[in-house]
Order: sequence, then structure tokens, then C-alpha cells
Amino acid sequence: MNLQTLFQDFNPSKFVVHTCLLIFTALLALKLDNTISWSYWAVFTPIWIWKFLVVLGATVGTYVWWQYPHFRLEGEAYIHYKAMLISLAIHLILLMFELLVCDQLTTNRHVWILVFIPLIFISIVSIAICIWCVKHDRSYELELFCAVNILQFIFLALRLDHFINWSWEVVFVPMWILMCLSLVGVLYSIMFAGILLRTPEVNVQQRRTSFNSALAYTFTVIPILVFQVLLTNKLDEWLSLSYIVVVSPLFVTFATLIIMSFSSKGGNKWWFGIRKDFCQFLLSVFPLLQEYANIAYNNNVNRQTNEQTSEYRDDDNISKDKKQKNQKKNEALKPIVPITSIDVPD
Repeated sequence: MNLQTLFQDFNPSKFVVHTCLLIFTALLALKLDNTISWSYWAVFTPIWIWKFLVVLGATVGTYVWWQYPHFRLEGEAYIHYKAMLISLAIHLILLMFELLVCDQLTTNRHVWILVFIPLIFISIVSIAICIWCVKHDRSYELELFCAVNILQFIFLALRLDHFINWSWEVVFVPMWILMCLSLVGVLYSIMFAGILLRTPEVNVQQRRTSFNSALAYTFTVIPILVFQVLLTNKLDEWLSLSYIVVVSPLFVTFATLIIMSFSSKGGNKWWFGIRKDFCQFLLSVFPLLQEYANIAYNNNVNRQTNEQTSEYRDDDNISKDKKQKNQKKNEALKPIVPITSIDVPD
């Protein structure tokens, strides 16, 4: 166990996002099942917390950017800052969509195509953002998700407004295509991990990394596919399941993503003006954690040390036996009759 290794690759942004989505999914399912009588504004509380942290982090980061100009000279500071502003703009437009959704579910005074306009706009803009992120080696998970699902968002809006009367199985055709491509990626990761496990030339670290990646992809994609099948059957009234049962596979996906956030690395260092890795910032704020972060325990190392100490003890015993034998040999070589000096008279 090494606390420093655990947190040096920790991505706090992904941890917050996936945790909020997990809680929101559970609350929304309970609300649709009439298990809780909260308003939709209360059900969306995890989403509001997520957006509040985004706005607060960008505000503090912008304040540090303008208050300390010499920080702009640190490495790729301009790229990090621009990426933060782009992410802030995406989240603000997404917040507009979430406000419209919440208001529509509460009052039903809008048409769904109007509600989905901010999300469709994000999907169009995300294509250009993905190109910029690839050019500057930045992560673009949310933007990629929006860009590849633009057709799905249009189908959902038209189906909810009853402009089309397709079955939900047909409405989710873009998602079926996307899930098929994801399954191909999962199969490739599993096959690649199996090949590395059977290759003796590959070191243990690479084998472990490929195996963990394949396991993570499997527990991320397969539950989403199961959720999509259950949701389609639920909306088409082929199965009489509660919504909490329908969304239960998503809990496995979100739990996997939360665990993966501890080894995701990356992340923008200008959120809240931290300008360093989260682990280094945490240790600088709480110096007492440095003592625990520098402690590492490995059972294999202890076994090796025990074996080495036992070998050293055996070597010491052998050397002692040799010394005793040499002493006995020296005693055997000593003359029995003592030699006395003979004075010869002049």
C-alpha cells in the first residue's frame, strides 16, 4: 500500500462528475417510481452541485490567472487556461439544457425540441472542440459524447413531442450503433490482454495494465448495454420493471468510472488555481499527510529482506565455524615444549 502512488494519478474532476451522476441517477429513478415525493428541482441537486463546482473552480482559476501574471509563463499555462474556459462554456450551455429539462418536467409548458436546442448546439460545437483537443493533446470525453450523439438527441426530442411514432427500439438506433462499436473495442482490449498474458517477453507491469484496462472497459460498456435493453423494453411496455431496476446496471458503470478516476491522471491544473497535481496540492495544504504518504508497505519486499537476513545469519555461522577451525589449527601448530632462550657464555 502506497498512499502517494494512490493519489498521484487521482483525477478529482472525473471523481466529482461520476459521483454526482451516480447519485442523480438513483434519485431520478426513485422519483419516477414514486418512491420519493421530492420535486424535480431537488432531484437535480447533484447536477447543481456539479455545475456550481465548475463555475466556482473557473472563477478562482481566472482570478489567479489575472492576479499573478508570472504564473502564465509556467509551461503550457495558456493551453490549460483556454481548455478551462472552453470546458466552462460547455458546462454553462449544458446547465441551460438541464434547467429547461427540470422546468419541462415540472410544468410541461415547453416543447421538447426547444429543450434540446442547447444540447444539439453543444453537439455541433463539440466537433470543433474535439479537433482542438486532439491538436493540443487534451482530454475531450464530454465533448466526444455529445458529438457522436447529435442524431440521438434529435430523435429523442421528436419522439417526446410525438412528431414521430416510432418504437423506442428504433429511436435508440444511433445508440445501438455506438454500443456495437464499443463492444468491438471491448473485445479488442480483452484479446490484447490475453495475448500479453501469454507472451513471456512482456513484463509484469504491462500485463497488469492491459488486464486492468480490459476489465475496466468490460464493466463500463456491458452494463450500459444492459441498461439500454432494459430501458427500451420498459418504454415499449414489454417489461413491467421499476426504474430503479432498469438503471441498476448504470450503478456498476459509475462505480467502475469512480474507481478508474484514481488512475486517470491528467486533468486541468488551473481549476481553482491549483497549478499542480492534486496530490502535491493536497500534501502542501495538509503537511501532516506527508508522513503517511511517504510510507509504503510491500509484503514481497519484507519476504526478500527476511530471506536476506537469514542468508546473512547463515554466512555469519559459516564464518564463525571457519574461525573456530582456524583457531584449532593454530593451537595444533603450537609447540608442546616451550622454547627457552639459551645464553651462550662468552
